[in-house]
Amino acid sequence: MKLPPNVSAAEFSSAIDKFRNIIGSDRVYVSDEDVALYRDAYSPLWGEADELVASAALAPITVEEVQAIVRVANEHKIPLYPISTGKNLGYGGSAPNLSGSVIIDMVRMNKVIEVDDRRNYCIVEPGVTYFDLYNYTMANDKKVIVDVPDPGWGSVVGNALDHGVGYMMPTYRDHWNAHCFMEVVLPNGEIMRTGMGAAKGTETWGEYRYGFGPIVDGLFAQGNFGIVTKMGFWMMPQPQHFGSAIVSVPRYEDIIPLVDEANYLEDLGIIGHPRYGSPLQPEPNGIDPELLRLHAMPGGGEVSDYQKYVNDRGLDYWNLTMFFYGSKAGVEANFEFARERFARITGAKLKITESFQFPLSAEDKEKAKWVVSLGIPTMERFALGTRSDLMPKPSDGHIWFSPVIPRSGEGIIHAHQVFGEAFKKMGIPSPIGPFTTPRTWIYRAFVFVMSFSVYRTDPEANKKVVETFRKLIDIAAEHGWNEYRTAPPFQDQVARTYSFNDNALLRFQELLKDAADPNGIIAPGRGGVWPRGMRRV
Repeated sequence: MKLPPNVSAAEFSSAIDKFRNIIGSDRVYVSDEDVALYRDAYSPLWGEADELVASAALAPITVEEVQAIVRVANEHKIPLYPISTGKNLGYGGSAPNLSGSVIIDMVRMNKVIEVDDRRNYCIVEPGVTYFDLYNYTMANDKKVIVDVPDPGWGSVVGNALDHGVGYMMPTYRDHWNAHCFMEVVLPNGEIMRTGMGAAKGTETWGEYRYGFGPIVDGLFAQGNFGIVTKMGFWMMPQPQHFGSAIVSVPRYEDIIPLVDEANYLEDLGIIGHPRYGSPLQPEPNGIDPELLRLHAMPGGGEVSDYQKYVNDRGLDYWNLTMFFYGSKAGVEANFEFARERFARITGAKLKITESFQFPLSAEDKEKAKWVVSLGIPTMERFALGTRSDLMPKPSDGHIWFSPVIPRSGEGIIHAHQVFGEAFKKMGIPSPIGPFTTPRTWIYRAFVFVMSFSVYRTDPEANKKVVETFRKLIDIAAEHGWNEYRTAPPFQDQVARTYSFNDNALLRFQELLKDAADPNGIIAPGRGGVWPRGMRRV
């Protein structure tokens, strides 16, 4: 067992006994076998001396139990690390930032408190998954859509707190931006509610997020200022109709007007999540050997190589899938408006790909291609990690490198150039190339996501991944492309890249941390914010 720093075995044992008195022995986990379940399954430090591991785990059911746990933790200086369901794979999973922390596993706090389909919001506890919320809306015939991420087994609350995202209209797919109201157990064990939830007898806690005075909600997102026990979210009303369409363009440089037109349509509220793609992007199976050869080159092939490849085969270079919601007449009118806009690009082709009426039938759900854009949670994302031509040796997991770049075609091209050159200098196959498209979940920004495989039985390969990852953080920061989210081993480094005025932001966060959590017990190091006495130079 890895004890918390500066806590003796006797002190730790005393705290564990008190935790048992609060929640019962059956919900206090201290055996090596149980605690091992809270390791980061995708850790690039797996089995290494510096792997981040917990000392114990607790599974409260009520807010009162969480409060009592926090008070005991203060008494014994036990660091706590709250998780909702621990499914944040690729970004740390259920492992803490500080080895020896006690996990607060909130998966049993799984009540859907309210879903209002007249005012279109929900209130949920942190153990509620996207499957849970979706099933609740279906079972209770609620006329709202759940905006879901990949995959659907994660927590609605936990996903939002780590700035997670989905696939529908901008208002809803940025899950943190769609939140309204929080209930939090503070580091001293008190309960606080934010927004209109701070008022007695409120009837608008799921509607008006601001309340009165300074807004403190952001301290609890990617932060360590309390333990969130309830959270509200705006929900999208069920539309009458859904449609998808795809537009294709023939040249590499067409990405510039393609993005411009998509931005225009999205910012007008005409389309939802814009999903960029390319026939050059690797498919798991059946890849053309010539394309595989280009992809395997350090830094990827040249633009001219790929342009020749698509020209010789009569392919287009880029495509964009768009999603439309509303009345049937409105969807059809918006599709025609989109057709007019994209006709400005020479050689652009556009066609309708899907059309569904709500409520969806079982047959519709079965044949739909973009089910997440219909608000249906799935586990299909895990199919990407299976054995294939591109991955003959399936990995044990992956870590995501996720820098934010400008929402423009020029930004994409610049990222291709910078990262392509970086991988050439490192002399390793590139996970990106001049065919890579950004993730567009976050409204008004692109995330240039790269995945790096990790292997539990190959520590040397993992060390190279960590080294590459750290180099990329610095390279991206040099160009103003900082990560929006990262796994615990890299959070200190990423936090330091937000360096304006000698890291004034981090210094202010540390000032607040010392005031709100003087014993430093809530998730030390989360988001790169450490309590006094644990700070790293």
